[in-house]
Amino acid sequence: MTAAGWVELLVRVGIVLLFLPFSALDKILGFGNAVDQAQQVFKPRALATIVLLLGLAIELFCTLGVVAGVADRAAAFIIAGYCAATALLYKQFWAPGDFWSNPAGKGRSLFWDFLKNLSLGAGFLLIVVGTDGSGLQPFLSAPFESSHPYGDHR
Repeated sequence: MTAAGWVELLVRVGIVLLFLPFSALDKILGFGNAVDQAQQVFKPRALATIVLLLGLAIELFCTLGVVAGVADRAAAFIIAGYCAATALLYKQFWAPGDFWSNPAGKGRSLFWDFLKNLSLGAGFLLIVVGTDGSGLQPFLSAPFESSHPYGDHR
């Protein structure tokens, strides 16, 4: 692998690090607590459990796809959507009602987490569209094809 390939591998490991191993492991080791948290949005416990398992599958399989370069554009697209969905569902900075009135309030704290989720999702979209100027066309033409991130392509 070339030096550029190693750098890309390091960057991809860095971008997924939040999910794998940390968030996935947290969900596995604290499954009951994670379901309780999911129930804040999805009230029936069975639904919360299903949603949590879906999130865990995304965190495990899609992050591995991004790092391995296997269907990495599709995996990154799914993770970007996951980041946006978790921002909207769990980081509702507008809900506490103290965003403008209390700089140390819960709304401000949630706002920064909301923006971090969206920013991380945007980082994954860079894998989808690439940085070589090809844009969405490779993804739209063959969404499950590898981008061959480590130098064995194009």
